[in-house]
Amino acid sequence: MPFLSMTEAARPQVVIHADGACKGNPGPGGWGALLASAGHRKELHGGVPATTNNRMELTAVIEALNALKKPSDVVLFTDSSYVQKGITEWIHGWKRRGWKTADKQPVKNEDLWRALEAAAARHRIDWRWVKGHAGDPGNERADALANLGVESVR
Repeated sequence: MPFLSMTEAARPQVVIHADGACKGNPGPGGWGALLASAGHRKELHGGVPATTNNRMELTAVIEALNALKKPSDVVLFTDSSYVQKGITEWIHGWKRRGWKTADKQPVKNEDLWRALEAAAARHRIDWRWVKGHAGDPGNERADALANLGVESVR
């Protein structure tokens, strides 16, 4: 077992399931997140009257990470390959190109990608994609919370 400093050994271990929803795209949207750590659970959700599904997927993860009170080791589940690939693969090229895509177009949702990068910087995150609507209990609960967020703005 590798040597861990007291600071690293004391880092909370957190599992997050995050999801976004949109009724119409664009349309009223919601985001939801389920956070679990040391036997405790916390549920978060919110909504926006006019948005897109991708913005809600990003917002769910940002809100969940920002809810953590201290730097943590996180396993983060999302059913959005857009979020998972965006933060682990695509963002490096976007930044190198001045927030432009490979075909020189502005990156959509740049504001949220920047916010996600800042929120993620405090933590060590294992980004995991999970198939949506396939019976994963954490993903199903995050989806239900995201739909509560939609209903809160309808």
